[in-house]
Formats: sequence, C-alpha cells, structure tokens
Amino acid sequence: MKAAVLESIGFDNVRVKDIAEPQAGPHDVLVRMRAASLNYRDLVTIDGGYGSEQKRNDLILLSDGAGEIVRVGEAVDRFDPGDRVIACFFQNWAAGQPTAERLRSGLGGLLDGVACEYRVLPASGVVRVPDYLTWAEAASLPCAALTAWSAVIGESATEPGHVVVTQGSGGVSLFALQFATACGARVIATSSSDAKLARLAEQGAAELINYREVSEWGRRVVERTAGAGADLVVEVGGAQSLAQSLRAVRAGGSIALIGVLSGGRAVLNLGPVVTRQVRMLGVTVGSRERLVEMIAAMTMRQIRPVIDRVFPLANVRDALLHLKAGKHFGKVCIAI
Repeated sequence: MKAAVLESIGFDNVRVKDIAEPQAGPHDVLVRMRAASLNYRDLVTIDGGYGSEQKRNDLILLSDGAGEIVRVGEAVDRFDPGDRVIACFFQNWAAGQPTAERLRSGLGGLLDGVACEYRVLPASGVVRVPDYLTWAEAASLPCAALTAWSAVIGESATEPGHVVVTQGSGGVSLFALQFATACGARVIATSSSDAKLARLAEQGAAELINYREVSEWGRRVVERTAGAGADLVVEVGGAQSLAQSLRAVRAGGSIALIGVLSGGRAVLNLGPVVTRQVRMLGVTVGSRERLVEMIAAMTMRQIRPVIDRVFPLANVRDALLHLKAGKHFGKVCIAI
C-alpha cells in the first residue's frame, strides 16, 4: 500500500512509498483510509520538534484521517464493515482528564499516523462520522475541531451573549468561530488580511480587526465591548499575541492557550492575570468521549468544516508547503 512516510527528520525525507498492508488483530478494525488533514503539528514533527516525544524514523505522517472499515477483529462487536469512521487523535484517552500516558498516544507522533491507504486501529480508537460530511470534512475533525470544541465548549462553557475572540483563519480558529456562533456568542475575529476578514464575516464573525493595522488589538476588543473585554480568547498565536490576548480578556475571563505559531517563549506581565483573576488554560485536543459529543452537536446543527484545498496523497509535500506558507483559509486535506 502507499503511505506518506518521514524516513528521518527533515522535510527532504518525506516520501510517498510502498509499505506492507497491516493486519487487524482480534480487538482491531482495518480501515481503508479515504482522506487525511494537516495540522501545524505535522510541520513541527517533520522538523523533529517534539524530540523524544515522537517517532523519528519511518513515521507514517498525519494524525487526522477518515475512512471506511473493511474488516473487524473477532472480538469487535461495536462496528461493522462499511462503517464510516475517524481515528481519535489520542488513541488511549477514552474519557476524563488527561494523564501523561494518555497524552503519549497521539497519532502521527509517537504512533504512526493515517496518511496511508490502510490503517489498523483498536476499535476503541475510532468513532463513527455522519453521512452528511465528505471524507475530507470528516478527516478535519480529530485534532483541530476537537481542540476548538474543548476550548469553546468543554473548558469554557460558552453561552449566548458571551464574547469570544478568535485569531486568524486556520482550522482551530474557524472551528472556534463556528462553535461559538452556534452557541449564540458574539465573535470578534482577528487576521492580518482584509480579504480573510471578509470571509470570516461570512462565517459569522460579528466584529473584525486587522492586527497588522491595529497592533494594539487587545485595546480595540475592550473598546468594542464597552470596556468589559472578551469572555474567552482562543489563543493560537503564542509569544507575539499573548500580551494582547491578556489585554483583550475581561476580568474573570479565560484565555485558551492552543498554538505557538509566533513562538513558544513569551515575556508576560503576570500582575493582570492575578489581579483580574484571568483563567489561562492549555488545551490539547480532547478525549474520545468529547469527540463523540462534538460530532453529535455538529450533526444536530449540520455544521460543515471549512476546507481550503485537497491534495492527492502523492502530493503530500506540496500540501505541507501550502500549509507552511500560511495562506490557507480552513483545513488543508489529503485525498487517499
């Protein structure tokens, strides 16, 4: 079968090659993968950025994928051949709070990913997806969508009338926008591109801020909320945006720390965090239980992921370069 493999650390070592087709054990399902989606994490992995927390040689790439079950092990009774499924990002996190062991079970990191024609997974590591989603849309859910869901719903309990700030137009930010507006929240979206801001407005953003033109965008958020600030800031930027996120959030509000696109080390004035009782929480995807909950909510509302482009598996390197360029709007996906 064909698979996108990181033979060793470095972009030049990404290959699409033939490898042996896996065999399902008694508690496993064999999935014919139909699509995968890319995350910023994949670029970090290729560069060896996770150190000992990733497989460094002959790693099948990408954590997020969707496909149909073609074979089930004799001990599996919850799935049948033909079922449409996605792979859980964390294979060993069924429910509850994260633990070190659960967080070491991410696909496309320490474990092989899903950028391959066939993938064996434990039955406990996949969930069904609804028919209204295309393969590419389904493949975009395990990491980006669930991270946004955990930030906006699972950890922050966003309600009608709340103000949520999103940053940019990547997968997590767009899902956060969709989930927040579905809750009746007012979304203030930031971007460096007026064209992207116009598209964010089409997706439901009520307020738009170009952060290249308004460098003190945190103050602008406060102005547009009558001096109160936002209930939640979905922080994907990292070092260069965290100070503005802290300025934008209201007293008693939350900052969901998700990404480090502009760097992972920040100098921060901690005084306002304490005196304004700001809640800063790290968000790393979520459990299988939360993924099922999210899919049920998406199905009820018929929420569709925003797909930027779909590349064939043979062109996975082009897809990674497209993601790295940062000009995408929504998810970059792979057809398998």
